[in-house]
Amino acid sequence: MRKKRWLLSLAVFVAFTACSGGQETTGDTENADVVQIEYWQYHFDAKVELINELIEEFEAENPGIQVKQTTFPYEQFNEKVAAQVPAGKGPDVINLFHGWVPQYVDSGYLQPLPRDAFPHEKIESEFFPLVEAVKLDGEYWSIPTAVRTLALFFNKDLFEEAGLDPNSPPETWDELAEYAVKLTKTDGSNRLEQSGLAWEPGQQGNNWLRDGLTYQAGGRVLSDDRKTVVWGDGPEGLEAFKYWISFPTELGTSKLGFYTDDITAFSTGKAAMNVDGSFRIGTLQEEAPDLHYGIAPLPAQDEKSTSASFWSNGVTAGVDGEKLEASVKFLQFLTSDEVMEKWTDEIGELPAKESVAMQDKYVEDDIYGPFIEQLPYAVSHFSVDEMGERDLIMQAADRVLLEGASPEEAFKELVQKTQVLYDDYWQGKQ
Repeated sequence: MRKKRWLLSLAVFVAFTACSGGQETTGDTENADVVQIEYWQYHFDAKVELINELIEEFEAENPGIQVKQTTFPYEQFNEKVAAQVPAGKGPDVINLFHGWVPQYVDSGYLQPLPRDAFPHEKIESEFFPLVEAVKLDGEYWSIPTAVRTLALFFNKDLFEEAGLDPNSPPETWDELAEYAVKLTKTDGSNRLEQSGLAWEPGQQGNNWLRDGLTYQAGGRVLSDDRKTVVWGDGPEGLEAFKYWISFPTELGTSKLGFYTDDITAFSTGKAAMNVDGSFRIGTLQEEAPDLHYGIAPLPAQDEKSTSASFWSNGVTAGVDGEKLEASVKFLQFLTSDEVMEKWTDEIGELPAKESVAMQDKYVEDDIYGPFIEQLPYAVSHFSVDEMGERDLIMQAADRVLLEGASPEEAFKELVQKTQVLYDDYWQGKQ
């Protein structure tokens, strides 16, 4: 029953986070003299095009292997997996969001990465620590090519209009609040005309609260065994929640749904600042080429922290023999240094290996540098129900903003309900 609930929540989740529509793409699979494997990912044009190029390169280097890429619209992806993989059909290699991995493992869709090809000590010495989010039951189940972090996007033109230095973005919680107030404009009826800080729990706001602000205040979300929600055990979690909710309440700098959402508000110049991910760079370059903006690490408090996420590739359950060998080779190719560089240059996501990401050409880049600077202390949350956990944070915000609950009451409910999700997941597990 729990798995059915999860699949339903995934269907809703993908509708919230879809990047684009898509289509199936197929390759030539008529040559019976080669091992043929199938690769699945959701349809995002730039990624599909790059994977097609990489497949050609891989096949040239491995003439005995042929890779067929198949893509689906984002909102259909998990439904296709649920229908095909249990029947022994569908992909051999699959691209999935790191937050889905626990449920994919629980549903029997994946097999562990072979340790001879992906030794744990090598993964843990070469990749950023956040990769441990896909380590369950002592095994790694997928491996990323690229990762993403959150940072502060700020409109330099609006900074100048407000008398702020466009080359000196806020670095602390107090400065962020102060800047947001100065950058906010209202009309004669006190209606918001320009938001000092775009604010949407349903976009990256939930991740900023949980993985950024909470850790910056010195708190934690989960116990070491990832079974207990310790978010409310000390004062730090509530401190982070009260600061987060202060922007649309006491500070008056933000509003739910302002100019549709935070992304639209920032890209159209109606919001002066926004917390967003490195994956947004390409969208802004394409849709708002004249926007004069900068990027800075997230303003911090007692500690530094940011939220990190990634898409990773794994091998589906039941793949064995020659197909498994070919699939592993393709995974090793996708996690090579050269492919990581191409991915960063063409997609805008950050290399998952520390040695690749920390090259001067990335670290010193005005756009990528602030994201990469945060990778060593980035938090990649172990989520047992990605959509469910985000919904609870959105509900906590609504309790304060729409129902008049106190931040203390809303946060207490958030922690309790989040624990229920983890109890449900771990029930019956050793």
